[in-house]
This record gives sequence, C-alpha cells and structure tokens, in this order.
Amino acid sequence: MADGNSKSSNQMWGGRFASGPDAIMEEINASIGFDKKLYAQDIRGSKAHAAMLAHQGIISAEDKDQIVAGLDTILAEIESGRFEFSRRLEDIHMNVEARLAALIGPAAGRLHTARSRNDQVALDFRLWVKEEMGRTEKALTGLISAFLDRAEEHADTVMPGFTHLQTAQPVTFGHHCMAYVEMFGRDRSRVRDAIARLDECPIGAAALAGTGFPIDRHMTAQALGFREPTRNSIDTVSDRDFALEFLSIAAIAATHLSRLAEEIVIWSTPQFGFIRLSDAFSTGSSIMPQKKNPDAAELVRAKTGRINGALIALLTVMKGLPLAYSKDMQEDKEQVFDAAESLELAIAAMTGMVRDLTVRADRMKAAAGSGYSTATDLADWLVREAGLPFRDAHHVTGRAVALAEERGCELSELPLADLQAVNPAITDRVYGVLTVEASVASRTSFGGTAPSGVRRQIAWWRERL
Repeated sequence: MADGNSKSSNQMWGGRFASGPDAIMEEINASIGFDKKLYAQDIRGSKAHAAMLAHQGIISAEDKDQIVAGLDTILAEIESGRFEFSRRLEDIHMNVEARLAALIGPAAGRLHTARSRNDQVALDFRLWVKEEMGRTEKALTGLISAFLDRAEEHADTVMPGFTHLQTAQPVTFGHHCMAYVEMFGRDRSRVRDAIARLDECPIGAAALAGTGFPIDRHMTAQALGFREPTRNSIDTVSDRDFALEFLSIAAIAATHLSRLAEEIVIWSTPQFGFIRLSDAFSTGSSIMPQKKNPDAAELVRAKTGRINGALIALLTVMKGLPLAYSKDMQEDKEQVFDAAESLELAIAAMTGMVRDLTVRADRMKAAAGSGYSTATDLADWLVREAGLPFRDAHHVTGRAVALAEERGCELSELPLADLQAVNPAITDRVYGVLTVEASVASRTSFGGTAPSGVRRQIAWWRERL
C-alpha cells in the first residue's frame, strides 16, 4: 500500500513539480519572472518613501541615508546584470528588500514602515504605465509626423476613394493620409487623457485602510511626479483602471494600425500597384523569386490580436474581484507588458513603412477615374447648373453611366449630343467637372479632399503637434 501511495504521489507531483505541493505553490505564487521589469520604479518609490519617513521623524536621517545608499547599490547591480533574482522571494519587492537587508542590516527593516506590498505594487505599476504611455505618446507623434510629411508631398496626388472597397469618388492621397492623422491624433489624445486620470500617487494607502503613522502623502506624490495622492485607500489598492485604460488605448490604436496595414497589403499587390515597399519592410518568397511579400504590414496586422487578447484577459481578471486587493491582480502585469511591447513595435514598424514606401502616383491616378468615379460630380453639376432636384439629377446621372458602360467609355468621353439626349439641360461646361482633377479640386467644403483644404489640415496639425 505504501508503494502504491508513493507511485500515486509521484504521478500527481511529477515532472516540474516532483518535490510536491511546495513546488507548485512556489510556481503559482512567484511573479519575479515578470515583475522584475518594475525594478526601477520599485527603487524610486522606496527612496521617496524613505525620504518622507525621515522628514516626518518616523525613521532617523541616518537610517534614511543608509537605505538610499543601499537602494542605489541595488539599482547599479540590477542594471549591470550582477543582481541575482530569487523565485523563493516571490516578487521584485521582496528581492530588493532582502538584498537591502544583506547590504545595510537592521535599517532595511524600517523602510517598510507605513506601507504594504499592496500600495507598493500599485505605485510601481502605475509609475511604469505612466512612463510607458509617455513613450506611446512620443511614438504616435512620430507616426503622425510621418503622415503629415507624406500628405504634404501628395496633397495633389489623385487616387480613388473607396466605400465597400469599391471605387466611389476621386480623392487625393494627401487627404487619405490625413485620415490616419486624425485616427492616430485621437489615440494620442486618449493617451494624454489617461495620463491625467492616473496621475495620483498610491503610496501611503498601505494594505487597504491607510496607516496610523504621521506620513505626508503629498510629499511622496510630489517627489514621484504625481499631481496628488489618491483619495481612498480601499480603491487605491484595488484599482487597475489605469492598466485597463492603457490596454483599451492600445487596442484602439492597434485597430487603426491594422486597418492601415491592410491597405498597405492591398495597395502593394500587382493588381493595385498603388505603392511599392522597400526591401527593408518586405521579404521574398522561398520558392517564388518574383514575389515581394509585405511581411512587416502583415505582422503589424497580427499584433492586434495579441493586444486585444491582453485587454480581454485583464477585464476578465478584474470583473469578479471584491474590494480590496486579491492575488488575482498579480495577473495584470504580463498582459500590459506584452501589449506595450507589441504596440511599440507595431508603431515603429508602421512609421518606418510610411516614411519608406514609394507612392506610384500614375497607378493611383489611372485607378481614380475607373468605375465612373465622377458620377456624383455630374449629379452635383445638374443641381447647380440646371436646377434639377438632386433625386432627379441622380436618376439622370444613372442613365448617363449606363450609356457610358454600353459604349465602353468614361463619362468624360461621352459626346455632348449623347449627354443632351439623356437631359437637354446639359451643356459643354459639364466637361469641366468630369475629370478626376476637377472633381477633387471642387471638394472645398471644410474637411474635404481639395488640395487647398488638405494643406489647411496639414498646417492645423503642424501647429498642434
């Protein structure tokens, strides 16, 4: 029987967990494998906390000086790769604290006065996300700048505008670029809004109820670059809205990047041929020498799945947690770290592609006139010049398009007599609106595709960038 129990135990605790339940608990409990990424924020927070404790007379100035010197040593060890992280010590906080005790002795134990790992991790993570969103804002600004440069270069370059991926009306490539400026501009504004919302300092909330020590939370908030301390200790340690907001912003931005990537993939095909990607952002086929694959764009498109998954994962972690802190929240960081890395890479790749791609203006212009894209211009002309109600003009234009299809020509190639047979009010002045250049030039309404309007959009954004 003993042998049987031993065999059963080996099966249950075998493999990676051969040493039994203790090994499983260590494996599931440890977060040092990923939260060591927070080392700089953890040390920065501890130094600010120690300075506040000394200022308030809670610890001595001598202890504070030893703590700060020890933390500086640990920071140097980590950044030089000499620090040995231990899984037994679970997380970045305990790893730093244990090393501090080895360096300076009993004074290290005074650092944790008036704080808990609950508010400590909230601080570290909030600091990291705030810094990451600053990097995201800078990256988005670079992408917007790349689009502004291309828009300025191609404010007059005519291309087809699409709905349902069908040729709709002529637009300019500059106008199309400015659509992405608006998209990524909204992403950038969301980043700024989120930074303003998270700009509150968690340290001092302690485990969940605050502390009886006479701490100065405004001092630590100011030292750490926050606008002010958080106002409710329970919410402070249980809040991960700042992480959810970052993931939401990342998911929306990734969606915009994916839409752009999809257009790059389509436009770089021989069937479209609107753009040509450089060798830096494409690869050849292993078997078909004629091919040039838009791999970078395809990978940007795929990154959206990872980022969306991170958002859903953290939403799911948080949805059923009672107040205040629960260990479930340890699962917040890997999702954010992975999404941040994916988003940084996707923005960098797309910025490079936008700056590097070759625009084939001749192919764009040829396609701009296909599919009777100036039909709406004919209808508008009939309303303006012949006084027809728009619905009647729409009907007349449909008959003209049908005639052009029957003759196998463009609207601008139909003889005046044929157009007048459709409606006698049509005069030769109509040919002034049936070219793609005339079409885009006429769209002068605010936000329209006219080159003059595109240049105004560019100037407006340059002032605010």
